[in-house]
Amino acid sequence: NYFGGVVLLRFFLLIIVSLLLAACSAQDSNIKEAKKTMTRDNAVSMIKNLEVPWSITKMKNTFYISERKGTIVSFNETNRKMERLIVKTNQSIHQEGESGLLGIELTPNFSESQQAYAYHTYYENDKILNRVIIIQKNKDSWNEVKVLLEEIPGSTIHNGGRLKIGPDQKLYVTIGDAAVPENAQKLNSLSGKIIRMELDGSIPKDNPFRDSYVFSFGHRNVQGLTWNEKGDMYGTEHGQSAHDEVNHIIAGHNYGWPIIEGDETREGLESPFFQTGNITWAPSGIDYKNGKIYIATLRGEAIRELNLDTSRVTTIAEDYGRLRDVLIDGENVYFISNNLDGRGSPSKHDDQLWKIDLSALQ
Repeated sequence: NYFGGVVLLRFFLLIIVSLLLAACSAQDSNIKEAKKTMTRDNAVSMIKNLEVPWSITKMKNTFYISERKGTIVSFNETNRKMERLIVKTNQSIHQEGESGLLGIELTPNFSESQQAYAYHTYYENDKILNRVIIIQKNKDSWNEVKVLLEEIPGSTIHNGGRLKIGPDQKLYVTIGDAAVPENAQKLNSLSGKIIRMELDGSIPKDNPFRDSYVFSFGHRNVQGLTWNEKGDMYGTEHGQSAHDEVNHIIAGHNYGWPIIEGDETREGLESPFFQTGNITWAPSGIDYKNGKIYIATLRGEAIRELNLDTSRVTTIAEDYGRLRDVLIDGENVYFISNNLDGRGSPSKHDDQLWKIDLSALQ
């Protein structure tokens, strides 16, 4: 009869909804399913008592690590010598919320020039702003020697800040939306962009938009950049609430923020190569090796390995708290914790530079 049919229909609808919810849950749980984890007991602490580190770079046997208060720590892995030098800039480094001294990248001729690129926040005319500069290492400090770009919109959150020299020998810079989401869609604003410049700070003639630094747009807060052997570029991006992204970055493309995020789609906007669904990673620095991207996660508190062929995720290091940046050198994975940034739970000797051996995970 009619009522029996309605009851039966509701029963089948309930089963279908339950199966869909289970599938969604399974999809989310698969993100964390595989583990070959190295905990603190299996890792080497290379440097202890770092002060809110943000970026790792390395030249030969020496690491250079930026600290948000405006210092750079160098550490020679061979002789174990460590020094912390202040960065002296023409605009004082402003540390508030997520701002401060963020990305650093050594120049290609660093051994001779002792120069590096740096991204830092400053305060001027009641505004928080960011700038890209060249700094030079001297005996007692790093000193600003050239401004490449300034008056980049900033805020206490979403400053971007990652600097990387690509395989094309251009400098790429990530810039967050500075808490004004709509600016990510405006090509006349640097907010919510990945920008590309010559190593001398000029605009490359082959950039996708004429007379513009903008390489890609529609970003919320890109925190990591890396390239594979083919020169394909990938970036990590924080979602507004979960739905963090790994994007395949293509010149001139629009990555959708704030119109879409995560698994949402719209014609003309790029959907992510990979997204975390209802799980929050807060992905930060990344590096690439042999078809896999290694991701330092803040909220996710782990180093995760993303296979670019299968999208399979493997947690390879956890139990270190919030992780800000990662660097691959040979079979070694180096990463820095960020437990002193006001959002973590510091352990004794935090923050630290850690090392694990990839070959031990096989």
